[in-house]
Amino acid sequence: WLLMGIIGTAVGVLGFLIHQIIDSLIKLKWDLVGNYLQVSKRNIWSMGVAVVISLSTGQDGNIHMTWLCMLGSGLAMVVLSSGSVLFLCPAGSPSALPEIFRYLNSSSIHHLFNIKTFLGTFVSCVLSVASGLFCGPEGPMIHLGALLGCGLSQLQSDPLGIHLPIFTRLRNSADKRSFITAGVASAFRAPIGGLLLLMLEVSSFWDNRLAWQTFCCCLMATFTTDLQSSSLHGFVYRGHFGFFEAEKRILFWVKNLLDMNVLAFVPTILLGMLGGLLGALFVSLNIKINKLCMKFFNSIPKLSLRKTSKLLETVLILVSKSNGSLFISYLKWQMRADVGCMLSFPCSSGQGSAAALLVENGKEGITYLFKRGTHEEFGYTSLCAALAFYFLLSCWTAGSAVASGLVIPMLYTGALYGRITGLLLVSVFGVQTNAYGAWIDPGLFAANGAASFFSGVSSLTISLTVLMV
Repeated sequence: WLLMGIIGTAVGVLGFLIHQIIDSLIKLKWDLVGNYLQVSKRNIWSMGVAVVISLSTGQDGNIHMTWLCMLGSGLAMVVLSSGSVLFLCPAGSPSALPEIFRYLNSSSIHHLFNIKTFLGTFVSCVLSVASGLFCGPEGPMIHLGALLGCGLSQLQSDPLGIHLPIFTRLRNSADKRSFITAGVASAFRAPIGGLLLLMLEVSSFWDNRLAWQTFCCCLMATFTTDLQSSSLHGFVYRGHFGFFEAEKRILFWVKNLLDMNVLAFVPTILLGMLGGLLGALFVSLNIKINKLCMKFFNSIPKLSLRKTSKLLETVLILVSKSNGSLFISYLKWQMRADVGCMLSFPCSSGQGSAAALLVENGKEGITYLFKRGTHEEFGYTSLCAALAFYFLLSCWTAGSAVASGLVIPMLYTGALYGRITGLLLVSVFGVQTNAYGAWIDPGLFAANGAASFFSGVSSLTISLTVLMV
């Protein structure tokens, strides 16, 4: 029980550090880019939107230096991120989740839990997300949680020469798997959802004692992260220590509740079917892309050249993402030069909304897509262009040589087509102001769409429902 509490606290501290470092790096990047533009700095996301708009319209400052600074900072991060995976992690595995699940089900895998893997995954995770790639930190966080569960429970390390003479009776295969299981579950920052996911999908060896101990570990991790986040933002003390604001504590805060109508289940069922089809397409396309890349990389005989080629692939992905985002924003500007939208964010369906959907920090983007009462915030063209581009790029990114997670891309992709579905209903029935029609809200269907695509890719049901709530 004591070790479970220690592991949970350690995972909570690690999760807090990862998110704080990512936010700090993103802010630093946009501050560097903003030096070449005359834009107002409000928050990281609106800053990024203003920069992308100014670049795509050719206004306000040194455009060439702005583009070089934005692309150069992203490239520096992605090169370091990919290098950390290729040269520190064993076998250059960008995501060890399948290996962890195999280990928890009695497969022996060498070099899966060591200090080099921990350092490589940590560095690669924060840099890949901060670089602007379409990915999130959740997958690597699960791996890091498992690494902490393994390391802290054994209290020994051959490379560091540490062999503490305590808890020696817990140094066996069965207990080691139990602590790794707890580390995996506590990385979700959702105690009940993480526990359900492990019980239903991951571990084959389970009992009531392990369930309660894992739940305690999850609670400690969530409490530790929330406690630190209550007073620190970007490593700057902002006061209110121990004051848990719902808007800060909940990952995607949705303020307004809606009265529900049975008619809302009709488009929801259609969204579920669409999520299953698109999820299957995403998985199939990702497998084909990775098989094609593996075939190409395996044809290179020299190991150093093979790793360099994998690193160059991540560079190509980032360049495609950065230039593609600017190109889509530029096309929207050519179609509708809405200067007022550019200067006041959020904006209605114009060029600025296209930039907003493809800018950094997918977590903020998902929050805006979920927002209630914003029926005309984004237009069809912006949503459809962002959906196609984000779908393809996130599918290509998954499996490349960076530590990246799929939770943010899955939620973002589903939120985009869910929002389109909500806009279709608004176009048919109009903006409803009465209580009986309040359910016709694009933000509501963005949340349903996010859950449907998440389920379509991962095949989760009950545990995913709890995670979403």
